[in-house]
Amino acid sequence: MSLYLVDSNFFIQAHRAYYPLDVVESFWHKIAELSRSGVTRSIDKVRKEIYDKSSHEDELKVWCQSKLPDDFFLSTGGVISDYVRIVQWIKTMNHHYTQIAIEEFLETDLADPWLVAFAMGEDITIVTYEKVSQIEKNALKYLKFVVNLVFDILTPSKCYVS
Repeated sequence: MSLYLVDSNFFIQAHRAYYPLDVVESFWHKIAELSRSGVTRSIDKVRKEIYDKSSHEDELKVWCQSKLPDDFFLSTGGVISDYVRIVQWIKTMNHHYTQIAIEEFLETDLADPWLVAFAMGEDITIVTYEKVSQIEKNALKYLKFVVNLVFDILTPSKCYVS
């Protein structure tokens, strides 16, 4: 069974821009159902982005705490060697990306490189609203990793969950 690993921007943008919790309840019921069945998961770094960056007890944080199973946010402790591979590869890309972009991408608590590390070598698809770009020099995006490290990216606009 494929696993869909959800980025924090999936939750945040869906809630704020497309599917507010109090307006499109069926969307959020489906997300909860998929998480309970084990089809979707995320990682501890995403949890931190949603929970700790919230300036108050916002609706999304409360929803996640009450609707997602306890094992939804997986530990990144087991993917450190894959994270190191990503760091090593990124450091070879200083001709393509600015130093600031590289440093920002490698911030310890930023979920993106850890999602990539988690997806490497597994039957895992990352679900994100992130816009991917091969030519962006000021920000590292997922597509570059797809080409070089092989995993799938799925944006919510490309999928329909029945």
